Amino acid sequence: MLVGSPQARKGAPRTGLYGLIYRCARRGRTVLQSNHGSIGDSAPSWSERGRGIVRFLRKVPDPLLRLGVLAVVFVGAALYGHRFLIPESLKDPTFQVRSVIARETAREPRFAGAATCSPCHPDQHDVKEQGYHRTMSCETCHGAAQAHADDPIAVKPVVPRGRDFCPQCHAYKVSRPLGFPQINPAAHNPLDPCVSCHNPHDPKPKVVPTECGACHGGIERTKALSPHARLACTTCHTTPEQHKVTPHLARAEKPTTRAFCGKCHAEGSKMAEAPKVDLEGHEEKYVCWQCHYPHMPEVGS
Repeated sequence: MLVGSPQARKGAPRTGLYGLIYRCARRGRTVLQSNHGSIGDSAPSWSERGRGIVRFLRKVPDPLLRLGVLAVVFVGAALYGHRFLIPESLKDPTFQVRSVIARETAREPRFAGAATCSPCHPDQHDVKEQGYHRTMSCETCHGAAQAHADDPIAVKPVVPRGRDFCPQCHAYKVSRPLGFPQINPAAHNPLDPCVSCHNPHDPKPKVVPTECGACHGGIERTKALSPHARLACTTCHTTPEQHKVTPHLARAEKPTTRAFCGKCHAEGSKMAEAPKVDLEGHEEKYVCWQCHYPHMPEVGS
């Protein structure tokens, strides 16, 4: 006979969890009899009910029973804490909102907002509204200006003129989007302040870059190591002149047919040194650059 089985526990003394439940059932029967007299013969006695509960619980595995007891204790403790320990103010769903609003409105304002700047600086505002920095707040570069708005004579805004300020946004980083103006601060007009060439309210360069690498530096570096290094970008891309000014509005075009790459790579083409492929049988439903990225060194793999 297995230790801990219902048969082994049948004649065991009522101790532990089962004994506790049995004693509670008997005590409840005694209290009921003292308050309401003896229990009629038609209803099962509390003793029989207690034995039925114990028989049922003996069929439940001990780990599951103990887990259930812990769950009941945990839920009871949570309900007790929510009812008696947590302050009523924390139960109010609007309490956090009201406290944040009160805290923030008590702070002294530091930022004035772009609308405060335009009445006194209309010329700069008009130029900025037509330039590349039109979506930026004045205080992005000039710092918090509420004190300047309150006393324009005594408090002057910050005017960044060093080379270390603009590269925070315009120094080359591979994570920045294609077409975003980026430079190498060590090589791009070294030692000259950015504002000596660029009006920060409309930072158009004096000379529009003629090389694609001015904006597409990452592509230029990988292309230099690829089999297409000697090809000009305009060999494969039709680029409107406006793309140099507004690259996101005037997009450069990519090849849209397999026949374009086939000028060099189809069997029978005049470019003898280029790898050849059977365009009719080689993945005919895809455009070539969907699988072969032409700017990468491993373009042929």
